[in-house]
Amino acid sequence: MAKTSGRGPKIPDDVYEAELFRLQTELVKVQQWTRETGARIAVVFEGRDAAGKGGTIKRVTEYLSPRVARIAALPAPTERERGQWYYQRYVAHLPSPGEIVLFDRSWYNRAGVEKVMGFCTPAEHARFLRQTPQFEQMLIDDGILLRKYWFSVSDREQLRRFRSRLDDPVRQWKLSPMDLESINRWEDYSRAKDEMMVHTDVPASPWYVVESDIKKHARLNMMSHLLSTIPYTDVPTPRVELPERPPASRGYERPPRERSTYVPDHVAALRGDPERDL
Repeated sequence: MAKTSGRGPKIPDDVYEAELFRLQTELVKVQQWTRETGARIAVVFEGRDAAGKGGTIKRVTEYLSPRVARIAALPAPTERERGQWYYQRYVAHLPSPGEIVLFDRSWYNRAGVEKVMGFCTPAEHARFLRQTPQFEQMLIDDGILLRKYWFSVSDREQLRRFRSRLDDPVRQWKLSPMDLESINRWEDYSRAKDEMMVHTDVPASPWYVVESDIKKHARLNMMSHLLSTIPYTDVPTPRVELPERPPASRGYERPPRERSTYVPDHVAALRGDPERDL
């Protein structure tokens, strides 16, 4: 039987792959429209640790040009940045005309981890809740298309994902002391998120909640919704025709292979080819 969640049975993999590719094709059209019209799109991804934000961002950008769509994933602020206007370092990453920026966490760090872990003062937190709708209104008034997504994962599923990373050599780096502390502070994070929503889920800049206990569903739902909110149109592109290959030029001889340093044939070892020395 297919795995289920509160939102119904999990879709088959072939259906997922087909719909994912369809949505990614539409995202390429958004990219072309953005570049052609000079639009500026900023998408904020927030949510608990292991909620599936990173995987969704990867699928969104898989076929997009890094010259048009870029990811802003800022590290912890430096000493100098901590003395700046709070939003300053995020402003530097906002999209220019013809760009899409995906914020893998954003200025909302102050409403979450900074609040819960005591990295900001109560006064700084209160100021953030008061100023953020004003800050976002300025972005919108200037023409930026701002979208905010909150990935919601249950405590049981989050713990399962944390456990799956323990012995996974390519995902162990995703587990940090801050991630583990979030298990003990689940209710604190819940209260902080609820307070954040009260102040920043406003008509001009609403939060869109993505149910993410099933990652594949979350990706499709988020991507489909984003596409529905962008007023993009098809941009005509010139038809490209490959020219006929010109005849071989006379007098050119490729230099002997011995003059170049080639990468060792690692695949030969996988094939068990005894004739190739790695």
